[in-house]
Amino acid sequence: MRNTALSTMEQTADSGVDAVGGRRLTAGVLALLAGLAAIGTLSTTIILPSFSSIGASLGVNARDLGLTLSSFFMAFAVGQLVVGPLSDRFGRRLPVLGGLAVFLIGSAVCASADSMTVLILGRVVQALGVCAASVLSRAIARDLFDGEALARVLALTMVAMAAAPGFSPLLGGALDALFGWRAAFVLVGVMAALLAAFYALGTGETHPPDRRSAWTPSAVGSAYGRLLTDRRFILPALSVSLVIGGLYAFFGAAPAILMTALGFSPLQLGLFFAATVFVVFGAGLLAPRLAHRWTAPRVATAGILLCLAGGVILLGGGGTADLTLFTVAIAVFLFGMGLVNPLGTAIALHPFGRQAGLASALLGFLQMVCAAAGAALATALPQPPVGALAITMAGAAALSLLAFLGLRASPAR
Repeated sequence: MRNTALSTMEQTADSGVDAVGGRRLTAGVLALLAGLAAIGTLSTTIILPSFSSIGASLGVNARDLGLTLSSFFMAFAVGQLVVGPLSDRFGRRLPVLGGLAVFLIGSAVCASADSMTVLILGRVVQALGVCAASVLSRAIARDLFDGEALARVLALTMVAMAAAPGFSPLLGGALDALFGWRAAFVLVGVMAALLAAFYALGTGETHPPDRRSAWTPSAVGSAYGRLLTDRRFILPALSVSLVIGGLYAFFGAAPAILMTALGFSPLQLGLFFAATVFVVFGAGLLAPRLAHRWTAPRVATAGILLCLAGGVILLGGGGTADLTLFTVAIAVFLFGMGLVNPLGTAIALHPFGRQAGLASALLGFLQMVCAAAGAALATALPQPPVGALAITMAGAAALSLLAFLGLRASPAR
C-alpha cells in the first residue's frame, strides 16, 4: 500500500488546495521566506575570500580561520534543536525577531573583533541567532501553505539558500577589496535588521495559540525521538540531508580542484560558484511544475537519480582534474539537488503541521550534520581531490536513493 504522506500530498496537489487559513502566495511572502532562509548560508561563506586579510589583521594563520566555520556550523546545528520546539510552544514571531536581534549582536562583535577568540565568539553568537531564521522559514511556510503551494514556496526558498553560498564569495571579495574584511559583517547585520523590520511590519503570527504544543524538556526529547523513528519523516529527511552533504562536499573540495589543480584565480573560483546558482535556480523553478504533472515523490526520485548520475560521471574520470568533465558532473548533481531538496523537504514536513517548528529544526540539524560530514569526507579521503569528491557525492546520492525508496515502499500509517 502506498505511503499515506505521499498519497496525501499527491491528492492535495490534484485538488488545487494551496493555502492554509486562506493565506495566498504573494511575492512579499516569498521574498520574506527566501531572505530568512538565505541569510544563514550567506553569513557562512561571505568571509571565505577574506581569510588572508583576517589572518593578517588578527595575527593568525589563515588556515586556522577554518574554526570560524566549524564553530558556526556546530552552534547553528544545536541551536536549531532548541528554536524549533520554542516556536511550536510560543509562536514564530518572537523567535524570529529575537534570533535576528541576537544575530545582529554577533555581527557587531565580529565586525569589531581584535582577536581570534573574539571573532569565534561572535561567530557562535551569529549562528545561535540566525539558526532561528533558517529553521522557521520552513516552519512558517508549512504554517501558511500545503500541497503544491508548499512545494512551490520551498522550491524558491531552497533556491535562495543555494544562491547565497554561490554568490557570497564574490560579494565578500568585493567588500574586502573596497572596505576591508569587517564590511562583510556590517552588511549581514544590516540585512538582518531589514529582514526583522520587514517581518515585523508585514507578517502576522502564523502559528496561532490553538495549534501550539505545550512542550516540556522531556516532551521535546520524546517528540524528537518519535520523529527519528517515524518513517514518514526520517526517510525523506535523510534523503534531503545526504544530498545536502554532497553539495557541501563540492563547496569544500572545489577550491583545491579548481585553484590548485586547474589554476583558477580567486575571481574565477567565485564566478564558477556563481554560475552553479543558475543550475539550482532552473531546477527549483521546474520542481513544482514537474511535481504538479508527475507527483512530488516521482520527481524527487528522479532528482536523486540525477545526483547519483553526477557522482558516477565524476567517478568515471578516474580522479583526473578535467574541467569539462568536472563541470558536467557538478551541473547534473546540482540540477538533481535542486529538484529533490524542496520536494523532499515538503514530503518530510507535510504530516507534521502541528509540529512544523520541531520537525523543521530536526531536519535542519540533520542537514548541518551531513553538510559537515560531506565537507570533511571530501577533504579527508586519501584519494586525489576529484576522486574524493566523486566518492562522497556518489555515496551520498546512493544512500539518499535507498532512504527515499524505503519511504515509497513503507506501509501506510
